[in-house]
Amino acid sequence: MKVLVIGAGNMGLTYATGMSKSKLLKKRNIMVLDKSKEKLDEVGKIAYFDAMERLEDCVPQADIIFLAVKPYHAEDLFKRMKNLVKPEQLFISIMAGVTIKYIQEALGITKVVRAMPNLPAQVGQGLTSYVSADEVSRLELFMVEGLLDTTGKSLRVKSENFIDASTGISGSGPAYVFYFMQSMMDAALQMGFSENVSKVLVSQTFTGAVELFNQNNLTPDSWMERVASKGGTTRAALDSMQDNNVGEMIKEAAFAAFNRAVELGEEY
Repeated sequence: MKVLVIGAGNMGLTYATGMSKSKLLKKRNIMVLDKSKEKLDEVGKIAYFDAMERLEDCVPQADIIFLAVKPYHAEDLFKRMKNLVKPEQLFISIMAGVTIKYIQEALGITKVVRAMPNLPAQVGQGLTSYVSADEVSRLELFMVEGLLDTTGKSLRVKSENFIDASTGISGSGPAYVFYFMQSMMDAALQMGFSENVSKVLVSQTFTGAVELFNQNNLTPDSWMERVASKGGTTRAALDSMQDNNVGEMIKEAAFAAFNRAVELGEEY
């Protein structure tokens, strides 16, 4: 099985690197194409990738084509690809907002998987939600899941609407966590801690809390009740967040990302 990754940006290279470790592929069975000479030079230094400059040299060879370009490049890319693709090829797209139907019609093919990754995929802790066209077989879905899992975990969802929804939760979610972390670090600095100590205080707090959550069946609400005692410091913090509607603001932010994902999808 030969895989072509179109787009050598952060996520394209992240998935290419992850897939290179998969037992489903042999060494040098991953081609990476990009229009940037600088990116291709970077790819060329990686022993297990074949850096490609021309669609004609790689698209016909591929069994699976991974679409990792910016959505606004899709129309031009598909025009140049259309006469090179084959009906048996499987396409996996991580282009935000670009629908399965659009890809099928633009390329004249049927086997399409639409996926939504997130940034922690870069360290093997990603979450990729995905959905497929009906024409993708169970065996092909098994291969897709195996490849996506090389960067963390994958989650098959029922429809493209859930891809948009997962954009608001897991796709954009790491930014919400970083926002919260930055605010806590800023508070630590104002309390007199150094930048390095502030980073350790915040990062280890997040790491520990997530690990507790993952190793038990308690809900976040239950954990908050365990930490907070009546009249104590944690209760003061939680009451402040409640008074300022922080929970509702976080939900509104997630829905803002979801709604924007829906809007993008209407363009394709």
